[in-house]
Amino acid sequence: MMDAIGARKASIHPFTVRQASDNDRQQLLNLINHEIYVHRHLDWRAPLDWIGRSPYLVAEYEHTIQAALVCPPDPPEIAWIRLCAVSSAIDVGEAWKNLWPKALSELSGQPDSVVAAIPIQRWFSQLLERSRFTQTNNIVLLLWEYNTGLPPETGKPILIRSMVSDDLPRVQNLDASSFSPLWRVSLTSLELAFRQGTVATVAEDGHSLLGYQISTASPMGGHLARLAVHPDLHGQGIGFALVRDLLSRFQRRGAMRVTVNTQEENSASLTLYHKAGFRKTGETYPVFQYSCGSNME
Repeated sequence: MMDAIGARKASIHPFTVRQASDNDRQQLLNLINHEIYVHRHLDWRAPLDWIGRSPYLVAEYEHTIQAALVCPPDPPEIAWIRLCAVSSAIDVGEAWKNLWPKALSELSGQPDSVVAAIPIQRWFSQLLERSRFTQTNNIVLLLWEYNTGLPPETGKPILIRSMVSDDLPRVQNLDASSFSPLWRVSLTSLELAFRQGTVATVAEDGHSLLGYQISTASPMGGHLARLAVHPDLHGQGIGFALVRDLLSRFQRRGAMRVTVNTQEENSASLTLYHKAGFRKTGETYPVFQYSCGSNME
């Protein structure tokens, strides 16, 4: 049986590959909203918000955009594939062969850069595998449900309050010290997360920021989008206190469920979430990486 990117469609030649501009917004919206072959990264920014950052490439034929590939670094040296979209009128593999080498050429100016993606659909996984991306991990989804109830409090009380915008520089510093480079976010992204978040809190001791979390609303409840505790303070119950407080706040809002994602190999996070009453749903998503120091195909 032929795979998704092996299916033959009418090839359109030649493509013109160029950087997207504001004039492309409507065509890009049509591509994103009406085509089947669309990968979108779970992001604080909509795909069109990245226009003006590079690489934001489109493949065009007779003034019609047939495909797009968006992977600007943010933070520096980490380039998540934010969007890969291809018209059903053309071959997916052909579009990728036109876009990916040009994107890689732009990113290879920083040989330590890493391109990363979390593909949900098989066609996109196949593209990555054939371009020598390596699967490095899996993301697992966990779920807390209302009837689980709040976990019992443990340890000494920890001061938790709502986050304010003035906290963000300290939050970003804590974030950078808590995550490996692949999973860090820029201050700009944190500012967007804070504005879009439904519940954002910090744990502190009156002098220092100990940890933080940012969560968003979902149709059935909420999603814990970001959680970090200062690396010198692990094992002191700060993460658990932040999660329990979050669940209490969502419970008061009438939320029926709260979800969270974490890496399959992150045993500390898994232990914390299980203690708080989360359970794995069985859903997993692969993480692929490509080092820009590698040779191009």
